[in-house]
Formats: sequence, structure tokens, C-alpha cells
Amino acid sequence: MKKTLFALAVAALALGTTGAAVAQKNNPGQNKASVRGEARLAKMLEGRVAGKPQSCIPAQLSNRLQIIDRTAVVYDGGRTVYVARPRDPRSLNTNDILVINRFGSELCKQDVIRTVDRTSGFMTGVVFLGDFVPYNRR
Repeated sequence: MKKTLFALAVAALALGTTGAAVAQKNNPGQNKASVRGEARLAKMLEGRVAGKPQSCIPAQLSNRLQIIDRTAVVYDGGRTVYVARPRDPRSLNTNDILVINRFGSELCKQDVIRTVDRTSGFMTGVVFLGDFVPYNRR
């Protein structure tokens, strides 16, 4: 069994096929959503400069939190926009609502974040965020 898997891996490398290329071929819609999400995020951050990443941010108003499809969670803090990218960007979908169990007054990457389908109300997954990167105007 191990020899077969090794042979398949060697054959794939010899043909120049990578895991990312196979995944893209098998799921082309996912790549388009990611590209659109990255473009939307770039437009939001136009004219802003990234600061030092933070584990927690002061986020009192949850209506300022938005999902960028297959890309990131963005919190508009007024003068500062905070961007947190998840470990698995596929876990973010604009059709979902974020349900956050906070452990304090701040929004932290360690907080438990579940996603719930906007229409059915059923849980669709969990989100594990990375650090929040602050972006300020130049």
C-alpha cells in the first residue's frame, strides 16, 4: 500500500501536477470565490498601511464585523480596519452568520466562532482565526 502511494506521488511530481493544481481542477468555483474575496479585501484596504498583528482587538459593536467570502473576517473600528484571516479560508461564507462566544470584552483569535446558515439556522462549521492585522490610513 505504501509503495503504491509513493509511486502515485512520484508520478504526479513527474507530470508536474501539484496538490493545489489538482484541487483547483476539482473545485474551480472555490478559486473564483477566493479571487473575488481577495479583490474585495484589497479594495477595502486601499490607501491603508498594515500595523503590528494583535491577538485581541476592542470590538464593542458586532454590526461592524463582516465576512469576506473565502478570505477573511474584517472589523471596521472607525479609523482602523482589522483583518483576521482564518486557518481555513473555505470556512468563511457570506451566506453564514458568525456566532462568537467571547471570553472577555475584546474580540480575540482564541474566541470560539461558529458559523450558522443565514436561512436554515443550522450550524455549518467553526472558524479558527489568526491574528488581527490593523490597517490605518497613510
